[in-house]
Amino acid sequence: MSAVVSITDNGTTATINVNLKEGAATAASVPSLDNLIGGAYVPPTTGEYMPVLAPATGEVIGNVAVSGAEDVEAAVLAARAALPGWRSLTCKSRAAVMFKFQQLMVTHMDELVDLIMLEGGKNRQEAVGDVAKGNETVEWACSMPQLMPGQLLAVSRGITCHDTRDPLGIVTCIVPFNFPSMVPMWTCPIALTAGNCVILKPSEKVPLTMNRISQLLKEAGLPDGVFQIVNGSVPTVNALVDHPDVKAVTFVGSSKVAEIVAKRCRAINKRVLALGGAKNHLVALPDCDAEMCARDIVASFAGCAGQRCMAASVLLLVGDTGDLLDRVCAKAAALVAGQQNGQVGPVIDNASRDRIVSLIGASVAAGANVLVDGREWASREEGSWVGPTVLMVNSVDDPTMKVELFGPVISVLRVESWEEAIAIENASEFGNAACVYTSNGAHAEWFTSRFEAGMLGVNVGVPVPREPFSFGGMYGTASKFGDMDITGSGAMEFFTTRKKVTTKWGMPNSSAPVAASCAAAQEDASDKANFAGKM
Repeated sequence: MSAVVSITDNGTTATINVNLKEGAATAASVPSLDNLIGGAYVPPTTGEYMPVLAPATGEVIGNVAVSGAEDVEAAVLAARAALPGWRSLTCKSRAAVMFKFQQLMVTHMDELVDLIMLEGGKNRQEAVGDVAKGNETVEWACSMPQLMPGQLLAVSRGITCHDTRDPLGIVTCIVPFNFPSMVPMWTCPIALTAGNCVILKPSEKVPLTMNRISQLLKEAGLPDGVFQIVNGSVPTVNALVDHPDVKAVTFVGSSKVAEIVAKRCRAINKRVLALGGAKNHLVALPDCDAEMCARDIVASFAGCAGQRCMAASVLLLVGDTGDLLDRVCAKAAALVAGQQNGQVGPVIDNASRDRIVSLIGASVAAGANVLVDGREWASREEGSWVGPTVLMVNSVDDPTMKVELFGPVISVLRVESWEEAIAIENASEFGNAACVYTSNGAHAEWFTSRFEAGMLGVNVGVPVPREPFSFGGMYGTASKFGDMDITGSGAMEFFTTRKKVTTKWGMPNSSAPVAASCAAAQEDASDKANFAGKM
């Protein structure tokens, strides 16, 4: 099966013949991915490019620009020129562009899915979900004219207060490889509809999808310079974060880098939201529905090849859970490699594959029993593959119990009590997600009130909040640094600033009885907090 998709190559529209074989996605031609600055696709001033590899085959499918500070400066100048006109539009007018964009995302769904499969390695169903979930946030942005209005209240006699939401100005969004469409859509549509200009720094590992989506934004009517793409790596990120005209930064990636970005922004008093990694715990109680839970557990840890911050990483079995573990192992062992629905795709690159395999080996060396071993997949000649792996570990000190693996691996530990399970989950430095499997509401409430994580599930192993709820881990953990959440109302708050206006008008030029009545209305001796015009 094959498909033809369009991207921009050196300022002109080029096509990629994507050959979707049963096991993998490959590209027949190799485009160059330039920066989008001021409405034009331009090469980087550095003149440098880096290869983009297909995870399923290891072949080069593109070359992406490696940008420097001069490219960032050019994007900021273009955004500065575009900002006055864009922010002067009403929120309703800006949302009208998002309505058109949302429909274009639906129209071009198959094309975007093919690109995500090619550069990200997802199976088809996962790639469809990547686009659809991102477009759900676009839909939420379309509702912002009904959500943006501020408050108005008479706070004293004759005095009113109201507030407004104003855009911050130029903002930047730095996104990871694991969801080429969804994660950029978490922030960009909301930031744009709020009246900001956005500079996106995609992952250098998956630049194709957002290159194509940028064309759809332009087709929807977004003015030049309002949305831009600057490709690159660490120097590009540093230049964006440090630029004085960039008023806010969002980041999604590893905890190590999230903390670095957050501290760098804080040092110059810049608004920042940096989401890091995760170590999500699943707790299975004896009263859980074994078949339903086994199916959900496997989907949680092996879906998207385990490359999502909401993936399960630890399974705690409390007491006697019957044949639950046997069911999990049977379902995990039955999964096959590939990119069609229900199959397990590759991890992003060989470095990721080798790290995962090394951590499995370290766990075995520490005494873990391998119930399902996916390391054999790593020997495939083409691509970067690791199969679903189930480890029965001996203690919380096992190497795979502490770090984020970002692969299709789950560590299983038996515990005796609810309190022991909660203590293990609470001890993690991460605080992204957790889930309890049970058939009893009171049991579920006991755990959800004690988990130390920002997103919780009951019989849902990937508890992603859907709009209108916001996405984000728990403050004070390695999963979240900075302010607010990254989707929904949290993002609307992040990308705007509230201005508060307190108003008092003088007496009307009218008859004496009317003036006296107004003056009396503005005087309230019982209101001790009213200091307007008083000393």
